[in-house]
Amino acid sequence: MHIKMINRFLHSYLIRDASFYPILALTGPRQSGKTTLVKAAFPEHAYVSLEDSEARSFARDDPKGFLAHYPGPVILDEAQRVPALFSGLQTAVDSNPAPGRFILTGSQNFLLMSEVSQSLAGRVGVLHLLPFSLAELGGRPQAEPGDPHALFSASGPHGDLWDVIRTGFYPRIHDRKIPPEIWLTDYIQTYIERDVRSLVNIGDLDRFERFLGLTAGRLGQLVNAASLASDAGVSVDTARRWLSVLQTSFILFTLPPHHRNFGKRLVKSPKLYFFDTGLACRLLRIGSREQLEPHPLRGLLFENFVVAEVAKAYYHHRRTPPLYFWRDKTGHEVDLIVEEGTDLTPIEIKSGATLTADMMDGLLWWARTAGYPDSRSLLVYGGEETATRHGIAVRPWFSI
Repeated sequence: MHIKMINRFLHSYLIRDASFYPILALTGPRQSGKTTLVKAAFPEHAYVSLEDSEARSFARDDPKGFLAHYPGPVILDEAQRVPALFSGLQTAVDSNPAPGRFILTGSQNFLLMSEVSQSLAGRVGVLHLLPFSLAELGGRPQAEPGDPHALFSASGPHGDLWDVIRTGFYPRIHDRKIPPEIWLTDYIQTYIERDVRSLVNIGDLDRFERFLGLTAGRLGQLVNAASLASDAGVSVDTARRWLSVLQTSFILFTLPPHHRNFGKRLVKSPKLYFFDTGLACRLLRIGSREQLEPHPLRGLLFENFVVAEVAKAYYHHRRTPPLYFWRDKTGHEVDLIVEEGTDLTPIEIKSGATLTADMMDGLLWWARTAGYPDSRSLLVYGGEETATRHGIAVRPWFSI
């Protein structure tokens, strides 16, 4: 079966950065397409998977001999599986710093980056590959982040919003046309049984799986480790450790509150989001768009979808997302703040398909309070109209 390769925006940055550094490290969740991407970007490199027990034993027992056998250029897949390799890589590139010699991939960011920071600082470029973005799936170009308004400028054919959110963006679902409820169920089991075991001593995997489901019920909400701990039947320290595991393996990410107070008392806790809405839907046992559309968390799942798409736009263009939310103690809130230099762009996210005047109330309040022009604000909603209302740019969900 021939499978068409979907272009990844990170491809050109990988090639560019391979001309700068002797080592590149590509991290991201398991099954985000890292191996496919590095093989496409570096077709002349040798390839070794350290998931293979024979290769892993060779590298672990004789790292110097292993690197002499694969002196580069070479792709070392799941490199964090053999920590002993990293000091050898340091020696190898110090003696021969030719750019692009070693391409490392890893699905466990903490393990890979701890080895990189200890042994390879200054010698390695680090990139992050997440599941497909909406623009990548649609084969559309995407503006490089910088002007948030330019990010929301796409038009053209698009699918059904709730099918998009329920299906999610993991490549295998789209490449192989596997029903998401089947593939994501298997993914959850594989993730828990392989990655989680290797990251931390979980002990009770069933309880961890329950904890994972509880986090899905809290997406888009302030992180409350004590509440999660109570519901999962674990200690607060355990809940915090497990949240860290979920972030380390690119299941979850947190959105920090913005610090600008405009004379208001602000909340200080971050908000919780999933990198993939399909995975969140599976954990919530949402099996069809008919179950999703009336679901009580539909608005937060839509918010999660938009925030994750903006985050992916930054990561896939080789930038750290400068993303926040804003909420004061009285309940005034802006869903997303993009900070570019000294410029702040407030973005309100509404799941409704019909544009109504009250969708802009939060942005109009924030603009008055912050002293920012309305024209800097964006409203992203679940409908299809591109418009300007009260000076605010209104953009449909598929415009990113």
